[in-house]
Amino acid sequence: MKFIVSSSQLLKQLQVLSGVISTSNTLPILDNFLFELNQGELTISASDLETTMSTLIEVQSEDEGAIAVPSKILLDTLKTLPNQPLTFKIQENEVEMTSEQGNYGMPYFDGSEFPKAIELEKPSTTLVPANILANAISKTIFAAGNDELRPVMSGVFFQFGTEDLTFVATDAHKLVKYTRTDVKAATAAEFIMPKKPLNILKGILASSDAEVSISYNDANAKFTFDNVSLICRLIDGKYPNYNAVIPKENPNVLSISRNSFLNSTKRVSIFSSKTTHQIRLKMAGTELHISAEDLDFSNKANERLLCDYNGDDLEIGFNSRFLTEMLNNLSSENVQLEMSLPNRAGILTPADGTEEGELITMLVMPVMLSN
Repeated sequence: MKFIVSSSQLLKQLQVLSGVISTSNTLPILDNFLFELNQGELTISASDLETTMSTLIEVQSEDEGAIAVPSKILLDTLKTLPNQPLTFKIQENEVEMTSEQGNYGMPYFDGSEFPKAIELEKPSTTLVPANILANAISKTIFAAGNDELRPVMSGVFFQFGTEDLTFVATDAHKLVKYTRTDVKAATAAEFIMPKKPLNILKGILASSDAEVSISYNDANAKFTFDNVSLICRLIDGKYPNYNAVIPKENPNVLSISRNSFLNSTKRVSIFSSKTTHQIRLKMAGTELHISAEDLDFSNKANERLLCDYNGDDLEIGFNSRFLTEMLNNLSSENVQLEMSLPNRAGILTPADGTEEGELITMLVMPVMLSN
Protein backbone atom coordinates (compact mmCIF):
# COMPACT_ATOMS: atom_id res chain seq x y z
CA MET A 1 0.00 0.00 0.00
CA LYS A 2 1.47 3.32 -1.14
CA PHE A 3 0.21 6.89 -1.64
CA ILE A 4 1.54 10.42 -2.25
CA VAL A 5 -0.05 13.40 -0.49
CA SER A 6 0.58 17.15 0.00
CA SER A 7 2.19 17.74 3.41
CA SER A 8 0.32 21.01 4.11
CA GLN A 9 -3.04 19.53 3.12
CA LEU A 10 -2.44 16.48 5.32
CA LEU A 11 -1.31 18.64 8.27
CA LYS A 12 -4.39 20.89 7.98
CA GLN A 13 -6.76 17.90 8.18
CA LEU A 14 -4.85 16.15 10.98
CA GLN A 15 -4.81 19.30 13.13
CA VAL A 16 -8.61 19.46 12.93
CA LEU A 17 -8.97 15.75 13.75
CA SER A 18 -6.47 15.88 16.62
CA GLY A 19 -9.07 17.78 18.68
CA VAL A 20 -11.05 14.52 18.97
CA ILE A 21 -8.17 12.44 20.38
CA SER A 22 -8.31 12.20 24.16
CA THR A 23 -5.19 12.52 26.33
CA SER A 24 -6.36 9.59 28.49
CA ASN A 25 -7.59 6.93 26.08
CA THR A 26 -8.62 3.56 27.50
CA LEU A 27 -7.77 1.83 24.20
CA PRO A 28 -4.20 2.34 22.85
CA ILE A 29 -5.51 2.20 19.25
CA LEU A 30 -7.35 5.51 19.88
CA ASP A 31 -3.98 7.34 20.10
CA ASN A 32 -3.80 6.82 16.32
CA PHE A 33 -5.32 8.26 13.17
CA LEU A 34 -7.11 5.73 10.97
CA PHE A 35 -6.02 5.97 7.32
CA GLU A 36 -8.42 4.27 4.86
CA LEU A 37 -7.13 4.35 1.30
CA ASN A 38 -9.45 3.76 -1.65
CA GLN A 39 -7.31 4.42 -4.75
CA GLY A 40 -7.21 8.24 -5.13
CA GLU A 41 -9.13 8.99 -1.91
CA LEU A 42 -7.78 8.88 1.63
CA THR A 43 -10.29 8.98 4.51
CA ILE A 44 -8.69 9.92 7.85
CA SER A 45 -10.56 9.35 11.13
CA ALA A 46 -10.02 10.02 14.83
CA SER A 47 -12.15 8.83 17.75
CA ASP A 48 -12.46 8.84 21.55
CA LEU A 49 -15.43 6.36 21.42
CA GLU A 50 -17.90 9.19 22.26
CA THR A 51 -17.03 11.31 19.20
CA THR A 52 -15.73 10.10 15.84
CA MET A 53 -14.67 12.49 13.10
CA SER A 54 -13.61 11.74 9.53
CA THR A 55 -12.29 13.84 6.69
CA LEU A 56 -11.47 12.97 3.08
CA ILE A 57 -8.52 14.17 0.99
CA GLU A 58 -7.34 13.34 -2.51
CA VAL A 59 -4.03 11.52 -2.93
CA GLN A 60 -2.05 9.87 -5.72
CA SER A 61 -2.51 6.12 -5.43
CA GLU A 62 -3.82 2.99 -7.10
CA ASP A 63 -3.96 1.00 -3.85
CA GLU A 64 -6.52 0.15 -1.20
CA GLY A 65 -6.13 -0.65 2.50
CA ALA A 66 -6.53 0.57 6.08
CA ILE A 67 -3.92 1.27 8.79
CA ALA A 68 -3.80 3.19 12.09
CA VAL A 69 -0.83 5.58 12.41
CA PRO A 70 0.52 7.17 15.67
CA SER A 71 -1.02 10.65 15.86
CA LYS A 72 1.54 12.55 17.96
CA ILE A 73 4.71 11.57 16.09
CA LEU A 74 3.06 12.19 12.71
CA LEU A 75 1.68 15.62 13.69
CA ASP A 76 4.94 16.75 15.31
CA THR A 77 6.88 15.80 12.16
CA LEU A 78 4.46 17.47 9.72
CA LYS A 79 4.50 20.75 11.69
CA THR A 80 8.21 21.18 10.95
CA LEU A 81 8.13 20.27 7.24
CA PRO A 82 7.77 22.86 4.46
CA ASN A 83 4.98 22.26 1.93
CA GLN A 84 5.94 19.36 -0.38
CA PRO A 85 4.70 15.97 -1.63
CA LEU A 86 5.13 13.15 0.92
CA THR A 87 5.24 9.46 0.01
CA PHE A 88 3.77 6.93 2.45
CA LYS A 89 4.74 3.30 1.92
CA ILE A 90 3.49 0.48 4.15
CA GLN A 91 6.14 -2.18 4.74
CA GLU A 92 5.74 -5.39 6.73
CA ASN A 93 6.17 -3.86 10.18
CA GLU A 94 6.35 -0.10 9.65
CA VAL A 95 5.06 2.91 7.71
CA GLU A 96 7.82 4.66 5.81
CA MET A 97 7.27 8.37 5.12
CA THR A 98 9.60 9.98 2.58
CA SER A 99 10.08 13.75 2.23
CA GLU A 100 12.61 15.90 0.34
CA GLN A 101 14.60 16.09 3.59
CA GLY A 102 14.77 12.38 4.38
CA ASN A 103 12.72 9.40 5.41
CA TYR A 104 11.03 8.36 8.66
CA GLY A 105 9.71 5.06 9.94
CA MET A 106 6.99 4.44 12.53
CA PRO A 107 4.92 1.46 13.65
CA TYR A 108 1.27 0.99 12.71
CA PHE A 109 -1.80 -1.02 13.75
CA ASP A 110 -4.08 -2.99 11.49
CA GLY A 111 -6.96 -0.67 10.49
CA SER A 112 -9.55 -3.35 11.35
CA GLU A 113 -8.69 -2.92 15.07
CA PHE A 114 -9.92 0.70 15.02
CA PRO A 115 -13.47 1.08 16.47
CA LYS A 116 -16.12 1.44 13.77
CA ALA A 117 -18.13 4.68 13.66
CA ILE A 118 -21.78 4.38 14.73
CA GLU A 119 -24.38 4.12 11.98
CA LEU A 120 -27.46 6.21 12.81
CA GLU A 121 -30.72 4.25 12.67
CA LYS A 122 -33.83 6.06 11.36
CA PRO A 123 -32.41 9.59 11.78
CA SER A 124 -34.21 12.88 11.14
CA THR A 125 -32.22 15.43 9.14
CA THR A 126 -32.11 19.24 9.16
CA LEU A 127 -29.97 21.50 6.95
CA VAL A 128 -28.35 24.55 8.57
CA PRO A 129 -25.91 26.98 6.85
CA ALA A 130 -22.41 26.67 8.37
CA ASN A 131 -22.15 30.34 9.39
CA ILE A 132 -25.49 30.18 11.25
CA LEU A 133 -24.50 27.00 13.11
CA ALA A 134 -21.05 28.47 13.96
CA ASN A 135 -22.78 31.59 15.34
CA ALA A 136 -25.26 29.55 17.36
CA ILE A 137 -22.47 27.49 18.94
CA SER A 138 -20.16 30.42 19.78
CA LYS A 139 -23.02 32.54 21.21
CA THR A 140 -24.19 29.74 23.57
CA ILE A 141 -21.37 27.33 24.46
CA PHE A 142 -19.66 29.68 26.95
CA ALA A 143 -22.79 29.57 29.15
CA ALA A 144 -22.90 25.75 29.45
CA GLY A 145 -22.01 24.32 32.86
CA ASN A 146 -19.14 22.10 34.02
CA ASP A 147 -20.96 20.27 36.81
CA GLU A 148 -20.51 16.50 36.38
CA LEU A 149 -23.46 15.92 38.74
CA ARG A 150 -25.78 17.72 36.30
CA PRO A 151 -24.64 16.40 32.90
CA VAL A 152 -27.67 17.80 31.01
CA MET A 153 -26.51 21.33 31.82
CA SER A 154 -22.96 20.64 30.61
CA GLY A 155 -24.09 20.68 26.97
CA VAL A 156 -26.00 22.88 24.52
CA PHE A 157 -29.71 22.17 24.05
CA PHE A 158 -30.76 22.01 20.37
CA GLN A 159 -34.50 22.64 19.99
CA PHE A 160 -35.56 22.23 16.36
CA GLY A 161 -39.06 23.45 15.50
CA THR A 162 -41.10 23.69 12.31
CA GLU A 163 -40.90 27.51 12.45
CA ASP A 164 -37.47 28.18 13.99
CA LEU A 165 -34.36 26.64 15.57
CA THR A 166 -33.39 27.45 19.17
CA PHE A 167 -30.08 26.77 20.95
CA VAL A 168 -29.87 27.10 24.75
CA ALA A 169 -27.07 26.82 27.31
CA THR A 170 -27.12 27.44 31.07
CA ASP A 171 -25.12 26.70 34.21
CA ALA A 172 -27.92 27.95 36.57
CA HIS A 173 -26.11 31.32 37.06
CA LYS A 174 -26.36 32.51 33.47
CA LEU A 175 -28.45 31.42 30.48
CA VAL A 176 -28.28 32.12 26.76
CA LYS A 177 -31.11 31.49 24.32
CA TYR A 178 -30.22 31.88 20.63
CA THR A 179 -33.05 31.59 18.09
CA ARG A 180 -33.02 31.62 14.28
CA THR A 181 -36.35 32.30 12.62
CA ASP A 182 -34.81 31.99 9.12
CA VAL A 183 -34.07 28.24 9.45
CA LYS A 184 -36.49 25.48 10.35
CA ALA A 185 -36.79 21.70 10.66
CA ALA A 186 -39.30 19.41 8.91
CA THR A 187 -40.38 17.91 12.24
CA ALA A 188 -39.90 19.11 15.82
CA ALA A 189 -37.04 17.50 17.75
CA GLU A 190 -34.76 18.27 20.68
CA PHE A 191 -31.44 16.88 21.93
CA ILE A 192 -28.46 17.89 24.09
CA MET A 193 -25.05 18.17 22.42
CA PRO A 194 -21.84 17.72 24.48
CA LYS A 195 -19.32 20.60 24.48
CA LYS A 196 -16.29 18.78 23.04
CA PRO A 197 -17.69 18.07 19.53
CA LEU A 198 -19.26 21.55 19.45
CA ASN A 199 -15.91 23.21 20.17
CA ILE A 200 -14.34 21.21 17.32
CA LEU A 201 -17.18 22.17 14.96
CA LYS A 202 -17.00 25.84 15.99
CA GLY A 203 -13.34 25.95 14.92
CA ILE A 204 -13.93 24.59 11.42
CA LEU A 205 -17.42 25.92 10.57
CA ALA A 206 -16.28 29.55 10.69
CA SER A 207 -14.24 29.11 7.48
CA SER A 208 -16.90 27.12 5.61
CA ASP A 209 -19.77 28.41 3.49
CA ALA A 210 -21.39 24.99 3.06
CA GLU A 211 -24.74 23.75 4.32
CA VAL A 212 -24.38 21.44 7.28
CA SER A 213 -26.55 18.34 7.27
CA ILE A 214 -27.46 17.48 10.90
CA SER A 215 -28.87 13.96 11.30
CA TYR A 216 -30.05 12.82 14.72
CA ASN A 217 -31.95 10.16 16.62
CA ASP A 218 -32.43 9.58 20.36
CA ALA A 219 -28.83 8.58 21.03
CA ASN A 220 -26.50 10.16 18.45
CA ALA A 221 -26.07 13.11 16.10
CA LYS A 222 -24.09 13.37 12.86
CA PHE A 223 -22.84 16.58 11.23
CA THR A 224 -21.79 16.40 7.56
CA PHE A 225 -20.37 19.24 5.43
CA ASP A 226 -17.62 19.74 2.83
CA ASN A 227 -15.51 16.55 3.20
CA VAL A 228 -16.03 16.29 6.96
CA SER A 229 -18.33 14.10 9.01
CA LEU A 230 -18.60 14.12 12.82
CA ILE A 231 -20.68 11.63 14.82
CA CYS A 232 -21.15 11.98 18.56
CA ARG A 233 -23.14 10.48 21.41
CA LEU A 234 -25.78 12.82 22.81
CA ILE A 235 -26.15 13.68 26.50
CA ASP A 236 -28.94 11.56 27.94
CA GLY A 237 -31.59 13.29 30.05
CA LYS A 238 -34.30 15.94 30.02
CA TYR A 239 -33.26 19.58 29.70
CA PRO A 240 -34.73 21.92 32.36
CA ASN A 241 -37.65 24.16 31.40
CA TYR A 242 -35.54 27.24 30.62
CA ASN A 243 -38.52 29.43 29.62
CA ALA A 244 -39.85 29.21 33.19
CA VAL A 245 -36.82 31.08 34.58
CA ILE A 246 -36.90 33.97 32.10
CA PRO A 247 -38.84 36.78 33.85
CA LYS A 248 -41.57 38.21 31.62
CA GLU A 249 -42.27 41.57 33.32
CA ASN A 250 -39.14 43.76 33.39
CA PRO A 251 -40.21 47.42 33.64
CA ASN A 252 -36.73 48.84 34.42
CA VAL A 253 -34.74 49.15 31.19
CA LEU A 254 -31.11 50.31 30.91
CA SER A 255 -29.79 51.14 27.41
CA ILE A 256 -26.04 51.69 27.17
CA SER A 257 -22.98 51.43 24.91
CA ARG A 258 -21.75 47.84 25.11
CA ASN A 259 -18.06 48.80 24.98
CA SER A 260 -18.33 51.42 27.74
CA PHE A 261 -20.30 49.02 29.95
CA LEU A 262 -17.86 46.15 29.29
CA ASN A 263 -14.68 48.17 29.94
CA SER A 264 -16.11 49.81 33.05
CA THR A 265 -17.22 46.40 34.41
CA LYS A 266 -13.73 44.96 33.76
CA ARG A 267 -11.98 47.86 35.52
CA VAL A 268 -14.26 47.99 38.55
CA SER A 269 -14.19 44.20 38.98
CA ILE A 270 -10.42 44.37 39.58
CA PHE A 271 -11.31 45.93 42.95
CA SER A 272 -14.09 43.44 43.79
CA SER A 273 -13.95 40.53 46.25
CA LYS A 274 -11.93 37.65 44.82
CA THR A 275 -14.49 35.15 46.15
CA THR A 276 -17.78 36.73 45.00
CA HIS A 277 -16.59 38.95 42.08
CA GLN A 278 -19.55 41.13 43.07
CA ILE A 279 -20.17 44.49 41.43
CA ARG A 280 -23.04 46.87 42.24
CA LEU A 281 -25.09 48.68 39.61
CA LYS A 282 -27.05 51.72 40.74
CA MET A 283 -29.35 53.32 38.18
CA ALA A 284 -31.09 56.67 38.42
CA GLY A 285 -32.08 59.07 35.62
CA THR A 286 -29.39 59.20 32.95
CA GLU A 287 -26.61 57.80 35.15
CA LEU A 288 -25.32 54.35 35.93
CA HIS A 289 -22.96 53.97 38.89
CA ILE A 290 -20.82 50.81 38.88
CA SER A 291 -19.00 50.06 42.11
CA ALA A 292 -17.16 47.26 43.90
CA GLU A 293 -15.22 46.79 47.10
CA ASP A 294 -13.07 44.14 48.70
CA LEU A 295 -13.20 44.66 52.47
CA ASP A 296 -10.44 42.08 53.07
CA PHE A 297 -7.88 44.14 51.17
CA SER A 298 -9.44 47.64 51.48
CA ASN A 299 -9.87 47.91 47.70
CA LYS A 300 -12.75 49.84 46.19
CA ALA A 301 -13.75 51.41 42.89
CA ASN A 302 -16.62 53.52 41.62
CA GLU A 303 -17.39 54.65 38.06
CA ARG A 304 -20.15 56.75 36.58
CA LEU A 305 -21.46 56.19 33.03
CA LEU A 306 -24.03 58.09 31.00
CA CYS A 307 -26.89 55.88 29.93
CA ASP A 308 -30.54 55.86 28.95
CA TYR A 309 -32.57 54.47 31.84
CA ASN A 310 -36.34 54.11 32.11
CA GLY A 311 -37.76 52.82 35.38
CA ASP A 312 -37.60 53.17 39.14
CA ASP A 313 -34.28 53.91 40.87
CA LEU A 314 -32.68 50.50 41.33
CA GLU A 315 -29.62 48.97 42.95
CA ILE A 316 -28.66 45.42 41.92
CA GLY A 317 -25.60 43.18 42.30
CA PHE A 318 -24.09 40.87 39.67
CA ASN A 319 -21.10 38.54 39.40
CA SER A 320 -18.78 40.60 37.19
CA ARG A 321 -17.32 37.52 35.48
CA PHE A 322 -20.72 36.46 34.14
CA LEU A 323 -21.56 39.98 32.99
CA THR A 324 -18.16 40.35 31.27
CA GLU A 325 -18.52 36.99 29.50
CA MET A 326 -21.94 37.91 28.18
CA LEU A 327 -20.94 41.38 26.98
CA ASN A 328 -17.87 39.85 25.30
CA ASN A 329 -20.10 37.42 23.39
CA LEU A 330 -22.31 40.13 21.94
CA SER A 331 -21.18 42.18 18.95
CA SER A 332 -23.71 45.03 19.03
CA GLU A 333 -22.87 48.70 19.55
CA ASN A 334 -25.49 49.08 22.29
CA VAL A 335 -27.14 46.69 24.71
CA GLN A 336 -30.27 46.67 26.85
CA LEU A 337 -30.43 45.33 30.40
CA GLU A 338 -34.00 44.71 31.55
CA MET A 339 -34.68 44.24 35.28
CA SER A 340 -37.60 44.07 37.69
CA LEU A 341 -36.27 43.64 41.25
CA PRO A 342 -32.83 43.30 42.91
CA ASN A 343 -33.49 39.57 43.52
CA ARG A 344 -34.76 38.74 40.00
CA ALA A 345 -32.65 37.86 36.96
CA GLY A 346 -31.54 40.59 34.56
CA ILE A 347 -32.16 40.14 30.82
CA LEU A 348 -29.37 41.29 28.50
CA THR A 349 -30.11 41.72 24.78
CA PRO A 350 -28.32 43.40 21.86
CA ALA A 351 -30.03 46.67 20.87
CA ASP A 352 -28.66 46.52 17.30
CA GLY A 353 -26.26 44.66 15.04
CA THR A 354 -28.08 41.32 14.88
CA GLU A 355 -28.60 39.51 11.59
CA GLU A 356 -32.08 39.21 10.12
CA GLY A 357 -33.85 36.27 11.76
CA GLU A 358 -31.46 36.23 14.74
CA LEU A 359 -32.76 36.62 18.31
CA ILE A 360 -30.43 36.59 21.33
CA THR A 361 -31.55 36.61 24.96
CA MET A 362 -29.02 36.39 27.80
CA LEU A 363 -30.08 36.00 31.42
CA VAL A 364 -27.83 36.68 34.41
CA MET A 365 -28.78 35.87 38.00
CA PRO A 366 -28.20 38.64 40.57
CA VAL A 367 -26.09 38.28 43.71
CA MET A 368 -27.36 39.48 47.10
CA LEU A 369 -25.91 42.85 47.95
CA SER A 370 -24.18 43.09 51.31
CA ASN A 371 -24.88 46.59 52.59
